[in-house]
Amino acid sequence: MVSTSKQHRTDMARARGLGAAHHGVNHFIVERATSVALVPLCLWAVWAALKIAPSGYDGAVQLLASPINAVLAILLVLVSARHTSVGMRVVIEDYIDVKTTRVALLLLNTGVAGLAAAIAVFSILKVALPGLAGH
Repeated sequence: MVSTSKQHRTDMARARGLGAAHHGVNHFIVERATSVALVPLCLWAVWAALKIAPSGYDGAVQLLASPINAVLAILLVLVSARHTSVGMRVVIEDYIDVKTTRVALLLLNTGVAGLAAAIAVFSILKVALPGLAGH
């Protein structure tokens, strides 16, 4: 009976290369950090929505005219997009086994999150800075 090197390897040596242990900790930290950041931002968003609800678009324009509110709205969009993108990335990496499908979905995930964030930030800036709207 011939002894192979695999039989004499440690558990750690056998485990190396079997999983995606490269970015897991980073994703975990980003998910938790963005979750914590979203708590006050979502509370602000509920307050803002209740404040502008009676006055519609004009109320939104008035609210976003304040630099603090415009910055908070942009932060809400950016942090939400990052949180959603990282969360979906983890789901795709964990549950999609076909490599080409996984890569395509990861690219789509990043593209959709980036595009949605860019459109939202542009829209907030257009409302908050009417002089730049070209009217």
